[in-house]
Amino acid sequence: MTATACTSRSRVCYSPFSYSPRHHSHAHSSNTSGVCVTHLALPRPDPLAAGRKMAQRLFLKRVLVPSVKSLIAPTPSFSTLLSNGIRSHGLKALTSSRLHPHINMRPISTSKTRKVTFNVQDADDFQERVVGSETPVVVDFHAQWCGPCKILAPRLEKVVAKQQGKVLMAKVDIDDHTDLALEFEVSAVPTVLAIKNGDVVDKFVGLKDEDQLEAFLKKLIGP
Repeated sequence: MTATACTSRSRVCYSPFSYSPRHHSHAHSSNTSGVCVTHLALPRPDPLAAGRKMAQRLFLKRVLVPSVKSLIAPTPSFSTLLSNGIRSHGLKALTSSRLHPHINMRPISTSKTRKVTFNVQDADDFQERVVGSETPVVVDFHAQWCGPCKILAPRLEKVVAKQQGKVLMAKVDIDDHTDLALEFEVSAVPTVLAIKNGDVVDKFVGLKDEDQLEAFLKKLIGP
């Protein structure tokens, strides 16, 4: 069910969680204070789902990828007719490459561009890239139906990018990762945690302007 009560006019959306083993439903309501409230009944996360998806991808890759050899097999008659021309052309190309070794050589970049903003894939990914990170990380707990989340996210990404790699930003969708939301006691979105050396050192809930976000990050980064 799509939420309609939570809009960009709200500064925060409240999200109490409760488990239901058989169904997944949303109930949304709003009150006179402009706060969007949503009660979630979510299924227990399936720890084997990721493994099944990976096995399916590997199976499709093995079945659908065509044999390279079958695509480049030459036609005998064609090879016979043009063999002399091909040998001559190949000899000239080989000679040219030896005389001019810089020709047809393209530099290959082995460096990887480090992403300062990323989406958390699962609990293991969170443990590795957030808790185990040597760089401080801000974690944005959000939801697709949350209006304030859609305002805060690009604003926070912009401020994080200005820090030039001194801080990272992890994005966690509470509907996809209910276990993480429960673990960190997220009862409203957007909720932003500041994690340094594996520990939560700061936190805020709701919208912030750019100046407030910059102050939040500078406090996290430190001197």
